[in-house]
Amino acid sequence: MPTELEELVEFLHHGNTQIRQIACENLVGFSTVQPELFKRQQLLPVRDLKLLVRDYAPIAKNALTILINLSADEEVLANIANDDAFLETLLLKITNIKESNADEFAMLFANLAKSNKMERLLTLKRKAPEAVSKSGNAMDQLMDCFVKGAENGLNKYANFDYLSYLFADLSKSEHGRAYFTSRQEYDGVVPVTKLTVFTEHKSTIRRKGVASTIKNVAFDVPFHPTLLSEDEANILPYILLPITGPEEYSEEEALDMLPDLQLLPPDKQRDADTSIIVTHIETLLLLTTTREGRDKMRAVQVYPVIRECHLHVNDESVRDACDRLVQVLMRDEEGDDKTSQLLAGHASENLDLELPGDDQNVVEIF
Repeated sequence: MPTELEELVEFLHHGNTQIRQIACENLVGFSTVQPELFKRQQLLPVRDLKLLVRDYAPIAKNALTILINLSADEEVLANIANDDAFLETLLLKITNIKESNADEFAMLFANLAKSNKMERLLTLKRKAPEAVSKSGNAMDQLMDCFVKGAENGLNKYANFDYLSYLFADLSKSEHGRAYFTSRQEYDGVVPVTKLTVFTEHKSTIRRKGVASTIKNVAFDVPFHPTLLSEDEANILPYILLPITGPEEYSEEEALDMLPDLQLLPPDKQRDADTSIIVTHIETLLLLTTTREGRDKMRAVQVYPVIRECHLHVNDESVRDACDRLVQVLMRDEEGDDKTSQLLAGHASENLDLELPGDDQNVVEIF
């Protein structure tokens, strides 16, 4: 005989709107503590919830919240991520500039990215949502939501910050990195360059996802010249500014620093999230894989910035990352070929493609 909770789950597909709404409201809290409740009858409740995201807005919001929480479960994640029709529903909703639950859809995208099946976003074609993007590529549309939609610039109900976690996970794969490093036909822009301006954004979520995406892109060594070129991606100031504090430097050091790092205000603060600082330092370490990268960092006085970060941030992981980078920057360059091979190995041994705090980036709503 079904329990009261099991009976409540049955009401998710009830014909009466009020009953569906009450069922959803009361089941939200159980989605984190009793996921098995929603896996009965071959995941029938999950199928109901996927339909409810298109329901009346309050019902849809609760249904989305439940799905966001349930997507931490591997079986549920696989069911949702493999559903092509549901993926189109998600894309249709998130690219609707009047969608009141757009941020919840972004959260669900962030969690679904834990499934490799979501890589199909990289090649998925669909009708261009004219108010959002001129591109017929799903990834371009999501990128335009993220960039244009920052701070409610596209949809008054949404900031799309959680899409940065989707980008970070997709950029872990070679296929994903290829998207972020390739100039897109519809606007002539390399996607990763659209993200760099957000490394000092007020949203910790946005900063963290962007930092992780940039780090993953830096595993593409042939792309390093583009990342380092001041006429192209010009990545260094965007990485260095978040790890730079209010410290003063000697005139000799300051003169050679990048223009963006000179004459900073006395109230300049480092990123408050030490995991983001570590991510940026690891990106710098990856960029030392080539001789050109190391020479560039020495020329623009990256070492003093790292030195001050090491001195003023009381965090073991930050100091360890600083130490690793300093070891590379201060190393002699005798035997260039051998040194390059050694440093490339050093980077790959000490870094991986996981997001900083990867497990914590599974979004849950209580």
